[in-house]
Amino acid sequence: MIVNSKAAALLFVLAGAGSVTSFTSSPTFSKSVATSRQSCHGLMMSETSVEEATSTSVDAKPSVEDLNNSLVMPMTFDDMVNQASAAMKDAYAAGMKRQTLRVLLPRAPDNGDLGMYFESDANIDSRDLVLAPSDETWQGGIMQLYRAAAPTAGAILKKFAPTEGNLPPRLVEDRSVDDSGVDGIGLWMSQNTSPADDVSCFVQPSQETVDAVETISKQAGDRLVMLLNPQWRNVDDALDTASKQSGVFGSFASFLGGKGNSLRRLEEMGFDNVYTIEGYVCKGGNIRLLKRFGSDWIVFAENDSLTDYIKVGTSKTRPTYQEVDKILDDKGISLKYARDIGLAPKFDE
Repeated sequence: MIVNSKAAALLFVLAGAGSVTSFTSSPTFSKSVATSRQSCHGLMMSETSVEEATSTSVDAKPSVEDLNNSLVMPMTFDDMVNQASAAMKDAYAAGMKRQTLRVLLPRAPDNGDLGMYFESDANIDSRDLVLAPSDETWQGGIMQLYRAAAPTAGAILKKFAPTEGNLPPRLVEDRSVDDSGVDGIGLWMSQNTSPADDVSCFVQPSQETVDAVETISKQAGDRLVMLLNPQWRNVDDALDTASKQSGVFGSFASFLGGKGNSLRRLEEMGFDNVYTIEGYVCKGGNIRLLKRFGSDWIVFAENDSLTDYIKVGTSKTRPTYQEVDKILDDKGISLKYARDIGLAPKFDE
């Protein structure tokens, strides 16, 4: 057993009094933990469960319009954790026991600078952070992303946990799900006062992780299993589109790496998106797409002062890049360089 001291230290900062245990070389660890705590599951679920800690009851379900109007782009790490955990609780109360989340990751503000050959880990206890998409600008690749995603998962799990007794959950990390050790995949488990409230979270799972996801999901029963920042993209390339077809052609495309078969298996297990933030650049400015359980897709654009994201549109389905570009045109938002040099009005609503 090897203790991942760096991940543990980061989680201690978040947890306050919480405890964290990390394992890296026990291939049967996840199964044994899930099985041992499952024995109390049938008795405990009726007495104490996460459903009792939800912030929004099913009977008081807000309308889609209300959710759309209430959503703002989180500007701090804590705001994002609060928003994500609230969406998880609402979805869990509605019966969704298999959830997928895509979130931004905490990053030191200068780490996106071009020309850097080394990127330091962000200190999530610091207020001097930015929330960044998990894209190719991260200098350290997938493992750098994992070192930011792991404490993010821990923070979300702690916020989601029931608050009775003011006892934070015990967090356990299992890295044996990452066969190579360098693919940036981990399994985080929160162990609460009641085993019925335990949660399993796969951090940055790949298509090769779906077998493990299926195993843990079967063991978890009605307990929550979640995927955080899966490594496959939300949008499809040609191979992904082909892999979603039935028959030999679709099977061959899946064999070549298309995600269609993996998504079908996850859908059969009941996984669905409950919270998503994505980011990219359009017209030279930063764009964020936000969707939570029960809402539409909300499009935000960063203002020219770089101090806030302003809501510019909504969409029932995930808007394409071209649709976002049209939303900006309809709002009279020009290319950023034109705004910067005074050829177009500033965007500082």
